[in-house]
Amino acid sequence: MAVLFLLYYRTTNLFHEKHLPTLAWSLVTVSELIIAFIWFLSQGFRWLPVSRSVFPEKIPRDDITLPGIDVFVCTADAKKEPTVEVMNTVISALAIDYPPEKLSVYLSDDGGSYITLYAIKEAYEFAKSWILFCREYGIKTRCPEAYFSSLAEDERLLWSDQFKVEEENIKSKYEIFKKNVETVGEKEENNHAQMDRPSRVEIIHDNRKDEQNTEDKKKMPMLVYVSRERRPSYPHRFKAGALNALLRVSGILSNGPYLLVLDSDMYCNDPTSARQAMCFHLDPHMSRSLAFVQYPQIFYNVSKNDIYDGQARSAYTTKWQGMDGLRGPLLSGTGFYIKRNALFGTPNQEDKYLLHPERNFGNSTKLIASLKSNNGQDVVKKDENSSVSVLEEAKLLASCAYEENTNWGKEASVFIYY
Repeated sequence: MAVLFLLYYRTTNLFHEKHLPTLAWSLVTVSELIIAFIWFLSQGFRWLPVSRSVFPEKIPRDDITLPGIDVFVCTADAKKEPTVEVMNTVISALAIDYPPEKLSVYLSDDGGSYITLYAIKEAYEFAKSWILFCREYGIKTRCPEAYFSSLAEDERLLWSDQFKVEEENIKSKYEIFKKNVETVGEKEENNHAQMDRPSRVEIIHDNRKDEQNTEDKKKMPMLVYVSRERRPSYPHRFKAGALNALLRVSGILSNGPYLLVLDSDMYCNDPTSARQAMCFHLDPHMSRSLAFVQYPQIFYNVSKNDIYDGQARSAYTTKWQGMDGLRGPLLSGTGFYIKRNALFGTPNQEDKYLLHPERNFGNSTKLIASLKSNNGQDVVKKDENSSVSVLEEAKLLASCAYEENTNWGKEASVFIYY
């Protein structure tokens, strides 16, 4: 009623008031018509909001039956994205409360800089102590930078004197890690982004080679560094191109049925997020039609006078729940657990694409075998000559020319180029 009254007022005065500035009044009227139309469309988000709850105790208690998850983290430029911040995201992903043999973390370095490769190796060494500490005491804030900040003050005050001693030890190791990375990063040549380079894939830790007698609390997820090929004559497709390369590389290394995508400045502030997501993905009533589970983006490192609402409450507590009631929210670009098969067409199209796999997915036999395996087809696995051959194949999949003469990124798959 108020909107209609306002438009009535604008329109009637436009035609009946003689001394009005006609052009200005007309522009204001048109603007308000547009805003009113957008407002009207947005009311659909309020018709049927859906608020979901999770019951992690209902998913399989046996970790063996849980599906694998591959975590993708992308960074573009060490000068623009602080390396320590990126490594905090990687460490928090490694520390997710999920069976380590079912979890793999991939870092895509589009800058190909020395500092990122150096830092991820340092991050792995620190993560061995950090993850053990988190598992031992049930730490919720798994991002070390956030844990040692004011955000986790309440969590740090609840423990004993023995805990305080171990916490100080971990904090000391973290400060050494930060100092090492920052010292190496001070040299300009170490931060330099290489825009003309071959692909590089390096397995920092291979959880498939963990010894059987290794204590569960000491086991670590797989950690892989990927720097896809960059050539001036080929468009690199920004983040979507990096995700496509990670999708292919991970397919022949770990091939987790589900993927978690994180921006370089994000972290999981609840380590049980993977198990919560599996509550939906493993639900027999919705799993066949479910593509992804979207978590909200909440920004803590904003100014005290946050006029833009860093927690995005309007989007995630109103619009996204309303979209869920209208058959699903938007994919927000980060913080989502997505089914790998959902990226290769709809369920009814998967078989069609696999009828001519080379045309759609390229000539990598290992990648095609991984796709058939995820699609429930029997695949005869040949003995791999060595892990070296797998890495060479991974480098081919991370090359900038791999998608040429295929339907990759057009029909058959996957992350939209933007």
